[in-house]
Amino acid sequence: MAVLVGKSAPDFTATAVLGSNEITSITFSKVTKGKYAVVFFYPLA
Repeated sequence: MAVLVGKSAPDFTATAVLGSNEITSITFSKVTKGKYAVVFFYPLA
């Protein structure tokens, strides 16, 4: 598997749980516009 550090992530929409326990849909490019971000997947949490 290739290292993707420093590469641009593709735009995607996902369901997220916010700190207020609200479940919402977020779009990656809108949330991270002009910022650095770490994307991780934590299955079955």
